[in-house]
Amino acid sequence: MSRIKILKNLVFVALAIIAVRLFFIQIIEHDSWVAKANEQHTLLETITAKRGEIYMMDGDTPAPVVLNQTVYAVIIDPAATDKEQIKDALNKYAKEYIVADLDEVYSIEGLRYYIVAKNVPYSIATKIAEEGIASVWLKESNQRVYPEGEMASTLLGFVNTDGIGQYGVEGSLNYLLAGKDGTLKTIADVNKVALSIGKENIKIPAENGKNVVLSVDRGLERSTEEIIAEHLDASVATNAAVLIMNPNTGEVLAMTSLPGYSPANYGYVEDASAYINQVTEVPYEPASICKSFTFSAAINEGKMTPDTTYFNEHYTYVDGWQIWNAETRSSLYGDITMKRALYWSLNTGSIYALKLLGDDPNNINQKGRETLYDYYHNKFRLGRTTGIELIEAEGYIEDPNEGWGRDSTYANMTFGQNLGITMIQTATAFSAVVNGGYYKTPTIVKGTLENEEIVPLDRSGSINDQILSSDTSSTMRELLIYNREYKVRNGTDREGYDVGGKSGTAQVITDGAYDDTYSELVGSYIGFVSPSGKMPQYVIMTKMWGKGQSVGSGDAMALFDSLSNFIIDYYKLKPNY
Repeated sequence: MSRIKILKNLVFVALAIIAVRLFFIQIIEHDSWVAKANEQHTLLETITAKRGEIYMMDGDTPAPVVLNQTVYAVIIDPAATDKEQIKDALNKYAKEYIVADLDEVYSIEGLRYYIVAKNVPYSIATKIAEEGIASVWLKESNQRVYPEGEMASTLLGFVNTDGIGQYGVEGSLNYLLAGKDGTLKTIADVNKVALSIGKENIKIPAENGKNVVLSVDRGLERSTEEIIAEHLDASVATNAAVLIMNPNTGEVLAMTSLPGYSPANYGYVEDASAYINQVTEVPYEPASICKSFTFSAAINEGKMTPDTTYFNEHYTYVDGWQIWNAETRSSLYGDITMKRALYWSLNTGSIYALKLLGDDPNNINQKGRETLYDYYHNKFRLGRTTGIELIEAEGYIEDPNEGWGRDSTYANMTFGQNLGITMIQTATAFSAVVNGGYYKTPTIVKGTLENEEIVPLDRSGSINDQILSSDTSSTMRELLIYNREYKVRNGTDREGYDVGGKSGTAQVITDGAYDDTYSELVGSYIGFVSPSGKMPQYVIMTKMWGKGQSVGSGDAMALFDSLSNFIIDYYKLKPNY
């Protein structure tokens, strides 16, 4: 066979192979190759929703405390963008915003799209654009701005680099604030620039997040933090938390934990505990504050009055444990009224109220435990989430019948130990004690801001139950005002105003047991303020503590005193003589 024939046959074979391959590509694999072609020429981008802003109240006007500013991501096509040019431009203008190692980016074969800088301000982004570097483009996005600095940081939270709200309002209301991203699908050129052609174009607009208005009073929040800082400077305490609310509506007017942090620079903290909202996320033992709840239960059940007496020996035995009063002055030994027992915060008094709940003045029994549990857990909703629009811990209230030492456990619960409840639970329950007996679900959100109008959120699931009689509530107000009678005498509380309250100093559990050396204590105080004879308008709860520090209720009470007097002036409450 001649060489020409061999060559001709090879050509025919090659053509046959090509024809077969073309047949497979054009007929058998047609859809697959079309999809691959479309993939190379189709731009699929997310249209980022604008995050809603956050407002506090300034009088009757919403005032912004969390805003958005427009920033840009710098995107390159490594196959077309000059490496040295873009590296020089980024180092010159946007060094602190670089998020990629350019040497690594350029080592990836076939890479056509990469974000090399994020959160670049407009002024810097324009300088990069003016360099005229090929295949560099800017993508607009939003960055959170906190004009009030660290104010209310543990309440507000922050937004992470992925645009997701973390902690505080940013985290708990992320579903409202975040909105819903849209989608852009269109034909693009080789540089991934969208073209206005193609019947497959899809554009789903982004749904911007809602602007949220908090019930918090911005001026009160700012002043509260300044007052706290002054008291921390004058105390051994290193930490403090404060909650101020309207007991008649459940609205939170101020909520803070100090020290705080900068939400704009949230990474600069020693550990994640700095982000925790102490008011809603940390169950603790508020100690004798809980005597307000025990006394309310016994009075409401008709088992005692303020004039009911018992014999005080300064201590009592329960389950073989000796429980002492903190105050053991000789003038309190013997028969004493429950009114004086609350005034001097006697543990024997609250334990006696528990005995009366069980109809046995000499012993704690099942009926007494179950009745106290019903009030604590079911009526006051202690050890349960309140439903406030924030991340909150549940805490716990011990079962009245299961476990060892139920009587001693419940004896301790009457004065706020052997349980775990949050400040928001405590203040909401206390509000029910003084507002006429109504438990109201607390709230920190007034609504969303739409067309400059506040649109309330649906609160149809909120609780508004009368758990105490109005007579019980009135009696408790009188007792709590009497508790501060000496404050009126020494001029701390002003004439013409009703200020009532209850203190609590709690031991700290160390290695599974209470520290009887009292080397570390947590001080709390809760109370109300209003013009004399009027229903309480403000409930204030304070908590102060420090690792390894003995912080008593005196520190927390002094903080309350400053805040209650400040509120009188701030809201211009007129005295009622």
